[in-house]
Amino acid sequence: MAGKILIIDDEKNMRHMLTALLEKEGYAVDTAASGGTGVKMAARALKLDAPYDFILLDVKMPGVDGISLLKENGRVLTRSMVIMMSAYGTIDTAVSAMRHGAFDFISKPFKPDEVSLLLQRAAEHRDLKNENLYLKDQLGRMEGRFRFSSMVAKSDAMKSVFALARKAARYPTTVLIFGGSGTGKELIARGIHGESDRAQRPMVPVNCGGIPETLMESELFGHKKGAFTGAVCDKKGLFEEADGGTLFLDEIGELPLSMQVKLLRVLQEGEVRPVGDVRTRKIDVRVIAATSRNLREEVAKGAFREDLYFRLNVLSIALPPLAGRQEDIPLLCDHFLKTFNHKLGCQVTGVSPAAMKLLLAYPWPGNVRELENAMERSVVLTDRERIEPASLPSAINGSQSGRPVNGNFSPEGFSLKAAVRKLEEVMIRRALEETGGNRTQASKLLEISHPSLLSKMKLHHLR
Repeated sequence: MAGKILIIDDEKNMRHMLTALLEKEGYAVDTAASGGTGVKMAARALKLDAPYDFILLDVKMPGVDGISLLKENGRVLTRSMVIMMSAYGTIDTAVSAMRHGAFDFISKPFKPDEVSLLLQRAAEHRDLKNENLYLKDQLGRMEGRFRFSSMVAKSDAMKSVFALARKAARYPTTVLIFGGSGTGKELIARGIHGESDRAQRPMVPVNCGGIPETLMESELFGHKKGAFTGAVCDKKGLFEEADGGTLFLDEIGELPLSMQVKLLRVLQEGEVRPVGDVRTRKIDVRVIAATSRNLREEVAKGAFREDLYFRLNVLSIALPPLAGRQEDIPLLCDHFLKTFNHKLGCQVTGVSPAAMKLLLAYPWPGNVRELENAMERSVVLTDRERIEPASLPSAINGSQSGRPVNGNFSPEGFSLKAAVRKLEEVMIRRALEETGGNRTQASKLLEISHPSLLSKMKLHHLR
């Protein structure tokens, strides 16, 4: 059998003609006379884990049109190769269809051969995509490692994370990523976007803790000219910038309660209203959120809306800390060395046993990001073929540990400026470790503002 096809078209003659044509070519054909019926049939097949291979969807139908149907039910319909059909086809219509997940567009009236060839191309595209995913997975297994996007790992914990992320990439559903600072939340988000049907559209990252509360609504939803002092022209918000693609809301736990209400409405209604505008605008955005906070605890404290938590937490991915998966450290070191050798024009061949022993014993409060920074620093400083303990950061090799045995801080030399910088780095590391990477709580412990902490973390390469 050539495959299962669902035809969604309100014209009886068109359904009859296509059914006769496609059944003759060996396809199993089902038909629906309306968009609503078609979506129910596709959802039922998906629930039985037997989705249609192809869906032929008419653009012009009574009630909801085919483009809107695809936009509002993409999670169900785009598990199949969707081909749009219309007698009123324009380039804009075709672009809109493919932007919302359709494989291709065909104009009515069409010849039987055109439909057959298009279905063959769709099948080849689907098979090639599946083969590439299979080969990537097999290559990783042959190397004794697992890969997802630009990430590599060897541990069972990360194998489970990668498998879940790949599943998430197949659906446009909302994803919530949990993990400490530096565990790779944005990399997972980029991987999900990159392996999804939205890969050709933008992924827009937003740090919810880095935007002042007074500007957040304008940044996310845009504004009209004259909406407030300084609004000298219309401005698109980040949701509109990400239309057709993915919006990554990093540190969603930092979002003020007033904005949580507005975000919830956007997620439920699929539309935004710029500041100062009376009209809403439809958007098609896949939202991936991330946080280093325990949102269940935040909900219990009243700091995070329960309804928004459940709306975001459709599919959750928890990233383990680096200290809990030591078998990944040698693999990550090798990966970073290759990256920085290429970037910096160096030829460091590896890490010495003595240096590796220190790397394995270190608790890594900054997780993978801290390891990456340590490798870059070591590649720059080493004058040998391999990384030795002396070229590792002092916090790792113990020469000036941020938590010395005698409890005293002992900087090298007599430079007061250098000592202040070093003490500042040590205190920030301690605060982040004490709060489990929660930057808001760390800024309170340090008695500095949250933006100031972010700036200092960037200065000390603790992002």
